[in-house]
Amino acid sequence: MEETNRQRKIAGVLQKDLVDVLQKAAQDGMKGVIISVSKVHVTSDLGVAKVYLSIFPSINRDEIVKGVISNTVLIRHEMAKRTKNQLRRMPELLFFGDDTLDYIENIDKSLSGKDEDPIKNPDLLPKRKKI
Repeated sequence: MEETNRQRKIAGVLQKDLVDVLQKAAQDGMKGVIISVSKVHVTSDLGVAKVYLSIFPSINRDEIVKGVISNTVLIRHEMAKRTKNQLRRMPELLFFGDDTLDYIENIDKSLSGKDEDPIKNPDLLPKRKKI
């Protein structure tokens, strides 16, 4: 099903403000970590927003995503304050880690010859679902 203009606009507003909130939190508590919001999907009823986080360096990605999930209530409250003039109701936020950078790095390594040749053995590259 295709996204409506309203869903895209809300996703854009949420993505812009979430980047500010999460980068401020990363500066305060985690030195040397960059958190970006790679994609936001809003459901058709505008009640749930799926947020995909890209984290660099990706070594601690799972721990950082768990930390963000545990602070969802605080993040949602901060987002509600920021978007009070744009949204009637703040959607519930669901956070997921985005592994696109790892996937690209694996392909790059394989194509540069540092790993086995993926053309000869396509099972080397993991299958991915589209976001």
